[in-house]
Amino acid sequence: MKTFVCSVLCVLCLSVINNAAHGQLTSTFYNKVCPTALSIVKAAVTKAVNNEKRMGASLLRLHFHDCFVNGCDGSILLDDNSTFTGEKTAGPNANSVRGFDVIDTIKTQVEAACSGVVSCADILAIAARDSVVQLGGPTWTVLLGRRDSTTTSLSAANNNIPSPTSNLSALISSFTAHGLSTNDLVALSGAHTIGQARCTTFRARVYNESSIDTSFATSVKANCPSAGGDNTLSPLDLATPTTFDNKYYTDLRSQKGLLHSDQQLFSGGSTNSQVTTYSSNQNTFFTDFAAAMVKMGNISPLTGTSGQVRKNCRKAN
Repeated sequence: MKTFVCSVLCVLCLSVINNAAHGQLTSTFYNKVCPTALSIVKAAVTKAVNNEKRMGASLLRLHFHDCFVNGCDGSILLDDNSTFTGEKTAGPNANSVRGFDVIDTIKTQVEAACSGVVSCADILAIAARDSVVQLGGPTWTVLLGRRDSTTTSLSAANNNIPSPTSNLSALISSFTAHGLSTNDLVALSGAHTIGQARCTTFRARVYNESSIDTSFATSVKANCPSAGGDNTLSPLDLATPTTFDNKYYTDLRSQKGLLHSDQQLFSGGSTNSQVTTYSSNQNTFFTDFAAAMVKMGNISPLTGTSGQVRKNCRKAN
């Protein structure tokens, strides 16, 4: 009898620990209160990505930049007001983050279906998954139930999002501070298999660094002058910039990483072997990326009665 009771208590303890680790999020959160929520998001993302392939990368990046600043709470969507300066003008985001109009459209449609129920933070998480799938990448079960913050922090956005000039140790430290492992870092960096970067973020690499393929550097310079043209774009994955695949890792092995921080993952350090694995096994990359996205989506969510469900993602209720 004692053994049975102990077993039951152990199961209950593990259940409590598991719920705490996942911030009380669940895949079925909207099944009864807003059963059409996920299909509404998917349809809107599909339309947006079909209209502009780059939007898939933009929506994925919104979720990442949201989660790395005080958790996955939709704070990146807040406009400046008289009380605070939001995250949109922070260094990593200014003239860079985009897709806010798509989120606005989704929110309007979701509110029409079930008002005051689906959070902006959850919309970001779902849209990120649907964007990856739309571009040929893996799917995963998005855990839901996040609530939205009512405030944000410009300084946190400036300090908590990894810089494209970061070295490997800085990248590892940044991800560790958010509860993510080095393996998560390498897997999540694979998001750079889609999307584009501004000249200002990689100019120093293509003009000054030696750990770069010469012909690749020359081709990129054609679209990124040594002075001026800061906002000129180049694809992060030159071969298949609108397909979610493992070519990013192949590029790294050939010293064709566009950003300094990208190439740091294959620069003779501890992450070389993982890059090599992903470059030759896309299924392994997809599996690890999906798991890491779920883990990232669980960074300090607001749940229960914390925060609110914003009716307009750009401002608190």
